[in-house]
Amino acid sequence: MADISPGDVHPGLGVLGPVTAWDADGNTIALKGPRHRSVLARLIVARGRVVPVAHLVDDLWDDPPADPVGALRTFVAALRRALEPDRSPRTPARLIVTEGPGYALRVPTDAVDAWWFERAVADAAKLPPEEATVRLDEALGRWRGPAYAEFAEQAWARADSRRLTELRLHAVELRAEALMSLGEADRAAADLRAHGAEHPWRENAWRLLALALYRTGRQADALEVLRGARTLLADQLGIDPGPGLRALEEDILQQAEHLGRGDRLAWAGRPGQTGRRARGDHLAGDDAPGQAGRPSQTDHSARTADPGQPDSHSPTDRTARPGEAPAPANPAGRVWEQVAAAYDRTVAPDARARLESTTGLLRNLAVTGGSGLLAAREHRVAAVAAAEELGDPELTARVIGAYDVPAIWTRLDDPEQAAQVVAAAERTLTALTALASTAHGHATTPAAHEADKARLLATIALESRGTRLARGPQAARRAEEIARRLDDPALLAFALNAGFMQAFDRTGLAPRRDGIGAELVALSARHGLSTFETLGHLVRLQARSALGDFTTADHHAVAADALAVRHERPLVGVFTRWYAALRLDTTGRAPATEVEAAYRDAAALLGGAGMPGLAHGLLPLALLCLRLRRTLPLDFDDHTDWGPYAPWARPLLLLDRGRRGEAAEALRATPEPPRDLLQEALWCLTGQAAVALGDRRTMARAHAALSPAANELAGAGSGLLTLGPVAGYLELCSG
Repeated sequence: MADISPGDVHPGLGVLGPVTAWDADGNTIALKGPRHRSVLARLIVARGRVVPVAHLVDDLWDDPPADPVGALRTFVAALRRALEPDRSPRTPARLIVTEGPGYALRVPTDAVDAWWFERAVADAAKLPPEEATVRLDEALGRWRGPAYAEFAEQAWARADSRRLTELRLHAVELRAEALMSLGEADRAAADLRAHGAEHPWRENAWRLLALALYRTGRQADALEVLRGARTLLADQLGIDPGPGLRALEEDILQQAEHLGRGDRLAWAGRPGQTGRRARGDHLAGDDAPGQAGRPSQTDHSARTADPGQPDSHSPTDRTARPGEAPAPANPAGRVWEQVAAAYDRTVAPDARARLESTTGLLRNLAVTGGSGLLAAREHRVAAVAAAEELGDPELTARVIGAYDVPAIWTRLDDPEQAAQVVAAAERTLTALTALASTAHGHATTPAAHEADKARLLATIALESRGTRLARGPQAARRAEEIARRLDDPALLAFALNAGFMQAFDRTGLAPRRDGIGAELVALSARHGLSTFETLGHLVRLQARSALGDFTTADHHAVAADALAVRHERPLVGVFTRWYAALRLDTTGRAPATEVEAAYRDAAALLGGAGMPGLAHGLLPLALLCLRLRRTLPLDFDDHTDWGPYAPWARPLLLLDRGRRGEAAEALRATPEPPRDLLQEALWCLTGQAAVALGDRRTMARAHAALSPAANELAGAGSGLLTLGPVAGYLELCSG
């Protein structure tokens, strides 16, 4: 960068994990709070380009403060002091510079770990394999966690985070190629087995693992890996393996000489190298950066615990006849392959039925969790847009309404995508109403037309949860009325889920939600709706916890886990593990250290679950509740990412540090809690801070808001954490 000369000493900046900075001696530089780190991360994303102040304000705040530009200048000034501590007053900043309408970061490439990593991977591909392996080991060692960690799902960071994640996976596979070229296929296989299990949609990972196993003399294991990958892709995504996997399987079956057996093979990463390579045995594989790839996040639902080992419970392949591809070892995979092939033969590529079929697949993909859930959300928006482009409101209604994925958490994972779906549903509802009023209506029967309307209404209610959209509760009620009138069990289950998501218009509504959960369980059990039966048990787990009835809640946790195992629903375990930590907490018998460890173990499951709306800030909030209840020191550092819960935690954290004036100011700025599963807990935090500060007006507001929940445990309605009986906070706030 122009403002930094090569000989200058500059800090190191890190985004390959939590956003951080280091001084020239490698010591961590304190960057204050999450807003400061987000400003730095946003400038790193821009790669030296100027980011206008208006863009920074939009990226930093959903609900900006009274003077966002002033606040932004404060953050930038603090960052400049932290990154250039020896800069004299009134001397222009050299790292974060003011330029035109905004700010830009001026640092050399090796100052940012992500930029250095990119160059290292590119350089490794040009080096001999021995040097490439060393270079790649060093590059991969720079990773401390997910790229941009706490900001990875922010709209401004998402693309760069995913690009860097993809490049890291490519680097792992590039290193494996280098090891194999050195004759160290056994080392490569050990690394690739874990890599493939963590990223089951990467065909290149399976290809390299199979190749490494073959080169160590394990032909049967290599074939089992390839067939396991075929089954996984068919079962989870409904697709066939790419040409690289198919060609390698054929070459292994024929024991093609060019595959090699333990010898050193040509290193594809270095220009000018020659040597015959297997078909499909190319460096980039099917998942190289820049190509259309599959989601790279961990998916704990994929059945890939040990894909390289034969399954003693699976039937062996029959021998393939000459010219015939081997049949899948898994009978389900064989049937899927045959049906998919028949579908491709008989359904025209541009047939509208393909959109509806796609939506059904996306629904099934979503309940697998992890990268499956993330991919389903993205492709759902694309499917809805494609349906709208065709100008057929009935088709669009079916595409939108078919995605009846049960929802248990009240904070949206991707508000932007949800808003797009709500807008499309509202447009389609209007179009359907207009269509029904025309003299020459449509082919759809009146009952089917009403069912489509109900699904659109339920979708609006579900996707507007937590947004205070006035139409949400009304849409849920209308959807339920139509479903009951039509006597449609699946539609009613979907509508009840929508009603549950809108049952938070005030505190103290656990009994109402318990009734919804009970009906969901009974209805779904009668009609074989396993996903909604599981949802019903989780709803009741939450509601009974709020009411302090943990015996019944325990029963529903066991029932939900049993259904999850039977129907392969891995996300259920995230909620029941958190409930187990809550249960340990509420007994009061376990020491705080043991309870904290349980919460941290539960939080570890959130990393690959694909639910940022649940994960962001949840662990610090749970630990805050625990420490407050047990009157322990709060002891949170400045780098703790409180996510959306920061406004309610901040006054108490400042009080804990003796900064009463700042705490009072923070309390005055604290908004009303969102109407969701944690509103009672957040009101209790507000009330406790108000009592400590003697703010009687806020005490009265908290008392009024919490009064309907007098018989509940604050926060326990989430099934995740608790601040104890609401009654205690009412007593505090009435003083």
